[in-house]
Amino acid sequence: MNNASGFQDIPPTTLADVLGREQVMDIGIRPLWPSAERVAGPAFTVRCPPGDNLMLHAAIYRAEPGSVIVVQAGDVDYAVAGGNVCAVAQRRGIAAFVVDGVIRDLAEVRAMGFPVFARGVIPIPGVKAAVRPLNGLVRCGGVNVSAGDIVVADEEGIVVTPAARREQVLLDARTRLAKEAEESLDDWERAHRAKVDGILSQNGFEG
Repeated sequence: MNNASGFQDIPPTTLADVLGREQVMDIGIRPLWPSAERVAGPAFTVRCPPGDNLMLHAAIYRAEPGSVIVVQAGDVDYAVAGGNVCAVAQRRGIAAFVVDGVIRDLAEVRAMGFPVFARGVIPIPGVKAAVRPLNGLVRCGGVNVSAGDIVVADEEGIVVTPAARREQVLLDARTRLAKEAEESLDDWERAHRAKVDGILSQNGFEG
């Protein structure tokens, strides 16, 4: 069961406002092709040591459909996946890859429309030798990610909601979006200007 239900409609910007900086991945992990649609799904976590991609290749056959495979790669010198791996993942219903590392075969991946968020591309692949446990705690883009945490990613960034906080975060995010929808730009500008001018005045700014 995809326990990310409801998160597809929540922008990363709103989740970031609710969760704070520590749950937002750093700006180095970006969509590798433009106009990537928002993805949301439970994390299936993978750790790969430097130069090795075995466990990501194992994960595409073990992650449930709808999962976002989150990879802590060991370096940015060797690709952890290429076109065929992405094609199989897409065919098996994987929602996306989020990789603290690099992939290859970008043109193929872009053509198939499989969402990959990573640090970049490199043409040389890693080897397949190192066996590691799947679905353990990983660190990706500066965020600790556990299996089942909810990953939401689009061109605005990547936010991770801890599984234990899923219901409350979803409620808070929906409340925030509803409030924003009811506020006109005139209302926002009036409140915003008053806030900014108040801070300036308290700090002795004149002008």
